[in-house]
Amino acid sequence: MATSIAAAPQKQLEDPLAHLPCSNIVEYRKGQLIYNQDQPSTSIFLVIDGKVKVSRLAADGHQVVVDIYQPDEFFGESAFLGLPHRAEQASALDDTRLMTWTASEIEDIVMKRPRLAVALLQILTQRTIDFTHRIEGFSVDNISRRLARSLLRFSERLGTPEDDGSIRMAPFTHELLAQYVGTSREIVTHYMNQFRRRGYLRYSRKGITLYRDALNGWLMGAA
Repeated sequence: MATSIAAAPQKQLEDPLAHLPCSNIVEYRKGQLIYNQDQPSTSIFLVIDGKVKVSRLAADGHQVVVDIYQPDEFFGESAFLGLPHRAEQASALDDTRLMTWTASEIEDIVMKRPRLAVALLQILTQRTIDFTHRIEGFSVDNISRRLARSLLRFSERLGTPEDDGSIRMAPFTHELLAQYVGTSREIVTHYMNQFRRRGYLRYSRKGITLYRDALNGWLMGAA
């Protein structure tokens, strides 16, 4: 007889903010570039207010969204490699306030507070897992399923639960969703309209309301 093995409880994650001293705060207007791929990779950023889009330019010139970061999330970790040029670019999706440290400052803090290194490793490991899931989705999912998974992921990370069980999110443009999913704006618009007709979501310039259970149910049952 096969015996079941209970899954180990997830380890309590270290909070990097508990080990980082405050640093300089910089402000960016909505749409303003924070850094681009021509600049040296020297600083790590923490979002205080607003949201930040990190993206790459593909060989054909199309923009590919790596991820969107919200308050209490870090980005710019390529600074740890000391590259002469960034591997990505970052821009403010809203009016945004950031706290920033140089890589050398982080290294000095880690020497004094080694738990910070554990916290940063946990963050980078989780991102590696997330990127692995996205790569898997690109290889096995069609565009409608990739879009559904992306909306569900954004709702988990960036959404606000409503009383009726739906999740309210920021008004992401179809162009941004297309850059994240890896398709054209027109195709995203087609599937967003399809999801809306089926009752999986509502959207307008004010935001997206996602009915997670309905969309997840379709995703689990879709061929």
